[in-house]
Amino acid sequence: MTDLDTLGRIALTATQALALVSTTQKNQALKAMAAVLRERKQELLQANTLDLETGREMGLGEGLLDRLKLNPNRIEAMAVGLEEIARLPDPIGQISRGWRHPNGMEIRQVRVPLGLIGVIYEARPNVTADAIGLCLKSGNGVLLKGGKEAEHSNQAISALLQEAAYAEGIPSGSIQQIPGTDRTIVEQLIKLPYLSLIIPRGGAGLIHYVTQYATVPVLETGVGNCHIYIDQGADPAMAQAIVLNAKVQRPSVCNSAEKVLIHRNAMDQLPTLIQALQQAGVKVRGCERTQALVPEVSLATAEDWPTEYLDLIIAIKVVDSSTEAIEWINHYGTRHSECIITQSYSEAQQFQQQVDAAAVYVNASTRFTDGFEFGFGAEIGISTQKLHARGPIGLPELTTTKYVVEGNGQIR
Repeated sequence: MTDLDTLGRIALTATQALALVSTTQKNQALKAMAAVLRERKQELLQANTLDLETGREMGLGEGLLDRLKLNPNRIEAMAVGLEEIARLPDPIGQISRGWRHPNGMEIRQVRVPLGLIGVIYEARPNVTADAIGLCLKSGNGVLLKGGKEAEHSNQAISALLQEAAYAEGIPSGSIQQIPGTDRTIVEQLIKLPYLSLIIPRGGAGLIHYVTQYATVPVLETGVGNCHIYIDQGADPAMAQAIVLNAKVQRPSVCNSAEKVLIHRNAMDQLPTLIQALQQAGVKVRGCERTQALVPEVSLATAEDWPTEYLDLIIAIKVVDSSTEAIEWINHYGTRHSECIITQSYSEAQQFQQQVDAAAVYVNASTRFTDGFEFGFGAEIGISTQKLHARGPIGLPELTTTKYVVEGNGQIR
């Protein structure tokens, strides 16, 4: 506990100074951080190679290895994300609203940093850069605890970004990557009394553990059992393109599609859709009506419907109405991203109004639920909660507000 507490208190002191750093200085640091990722990408690739080798020895599946892997394009994406964050408006100091009290006092609600944030995450080393960049721009210190499978990559990325940021005048110690793979570190981290917030990003087990045992506020990022509902009359070509993109483009991430629901009057689309999925390497499972129409499909079990595969697997169910589809999604979905493919305005409106999710799509792939795609530069995760933040966690979601009141002697 002593080592973690020491790191935490160093970060807490630096965080108080970070809240006073100017927008210009923060933006300069973000640009310098992007530059160092490009200049020293070979160091990052070498560190990542060690993690990939360890991951294979641990028996990680291809989906997890894909989440873990860095390549020049992914490093470039991290750098671009930091530059995008630099271009975004600084939320700190923004006035959310203001008014004059009848007694003459001026009241303003102003955005301020949350404070010191803990981020616990698994597998994906790009989260290191995203979290550091977003926390820096929003004036928050950050304690990062990555998974053991990405230990070398996370440490390498964090070390480079700290070096670049501190050289530009960002308070030393405000960015801390907690070393080591001891699982008790997480137990200690989620109970540090001076943390303002914990954000867990990873599988259902990690998120459940943190939300259950943390003694500080938690901003929960959710798993993604995402559905695509093909309504009757939906355009077959559009439906196939969206389903393939949402499932195949990157199956190991939380906004990929895991289930397809299809109206019984659109079942004639299934043979062609299933063939296209299978040709793309997807293992297809289906309900009894799906299997009756396409016998080579494996029969889905009760365990399939709530499962987030994060792999080239998809399950298909035939429904009798949009109402049934919505009820099914609200029961089995994880409140992440859901989609309807339809040509009916009324069906689209019903779906958007009644489906309970952070992002609800009409005729577009669920793969767009992403901070970069939404124009936030980056994100720490996708919140499936309803309090404080929902959807991609960007800069505004990493701030709170306080009321600034100015008077000239008023008393109550």
